Amino acid sequence: MMHTHYTLSHLLIFLVGIIVCLFVDLKAHSEDKPVSTGSALRWSVFWIGLAQCFAFYIFLVHGADDASLFLAGYWLEKSLSVDNLFVMMAIFASFSIRDEYLHRVLFYGIAGALVLRLVFIVLGSSFLAFFGPYALAIFGIFVLWSAYKMWQQMHAPQTEIEDYSKHWAVTLTRKFFPVHDRLSGHDFFVRSGENGAYLATPLFLCLVVIEFADIMFAFDSVPAVIAITQDPFLVYTSNVFAILGMRSLFFLLAAAKRYLVHLEKAVIVILIYIGLKMLLDMTGWLHLSPLVSLAVVAVLLIGGIAASLLYPEKE
Repeated sequence: MMHTHYTLSHLLIFLVGIIVCLFVDLKAHSEDKPVSTGSALRWSVFWIGLAQCFAFYIFLVHGADDASLFLAGYWLEKSLSVDNLFVMMAIFASFSIRDEYLHRVLFYGIAGALVLRLVFIVLGSSFLAFFGPYALAIFGIFVLWSAYKMWQQMHAPQTEIEDYSKHWAVTLTRKFFPVHDRLSGHDFFVRSGENGAYLATPLFLCLVVIEFADIMFAFDSVPAVIAITQDPFLVYTSNVFAILGMRSLFFLLAAAKRYLVHLEKAVIVILIYIGLKMLLDMTGWLHLSPLVSLAVVAVLLIGGIAASLLYPEKE
């Protein structure tokens, strides 16, 4: 059982501050258009700077030890969340989601993650330790499948999906409740013309898969942060700041992928690495530290960038 010397009022003040920042973010990106590289960079700097300001606030109120624990948890969570970026990219690719809708999906995905991460941390690491290995094994297979689908799409003609009736997510979900087989702008639900009932759109199904991906990565990252500090307030706040910053980094990576022609190949290799790492962790044959994983991802990314600069694709 984890204990804290922070009160409920501390958590409420923190959540109100985050909600205000998210509202400003939503207003800044209210139009359906791709997030520019400049905007993604500015928001990345904003979220990182806000996390450092929060660490300074903790230092003033509760001392250097708590501030150090928050920063250690923040940077560890940020490092571990890098894997999530590439899985999200593969998910968006599998749904053929247009660039102008990405921010909307990620915004509500983050809002859901704020609630789900709080539930995870309240339940504690024992729940995660009990279910984690099996859930991670299944998700590892899903990540490998995502890498395969991304490789398939990279070699297929670049066409936009209009009819989703044969898409795997629509086919699976229709067994449980009605789903619309086409996108309807940026709407997550549309009214049925027959009886007026609401139908989920493929964009909502994409949001659900993104949310599921965050849950799976929480099995890995939350216990790692809990190993640094058992204070649930510090664990949760460091998680939230790291998650919020990763969204802007996603758009920076997506922008780079558009200009660097071989970066997508590196992303596919990274997905294969992530999937195999999860399976190996489950079996107990091999466990790689977060620093090793971060180094592998960095080397693959640098390799993809270098290949794009040295061997640009011909028109």
